Amino acid sequence: MNANVVDWFEIYVDDIERARKFYQAVFGKPMMDLPTPDPTKHKMVAFAWVEGAPNAAGALVWMPEMKAGGNSTVVYFMCEDCAVEESRVVAAGGQVMMPKFSIGEFGFCSWCIDCEGNYFGLHSIK
Repeated sequence: MNANVVDWFEIYVDDIERARKFYQAVFGKPMMDLPTPDPTKHKMVAFAWVEGAPNAAGALVWMPEMKAGGNSTVVYFMCEDCAVEESRVVAAGGQVMMPKFSIGEFGFCSWCIDCEGNYFGLHSIK
């Protein structure tokens, strides 16, 4: 099967509404609530996705037993030019850890921290 290894991702957060506002501000796209069996114990907010399109879909997740930040997972978001989304990170309440840098023939990346303390990457070809 020819497919990318990642097909879903979850970013664990302590304050799901704060995290939703952060990612909506950075990417300029709305996010939507996903149904969960018990919203008092588990909440999910999905990133915008196109059914059947390439790349992975995912969500922010709040659940008391999974704390945000300090984890070893890095999700890379595809961008047309990662400098654009990077330029919105600080104003949205995050930090830019390493501004746009070349990764040779594979394009460019930026390393950031969201408003919940989670590391994430931005990736673009140009």
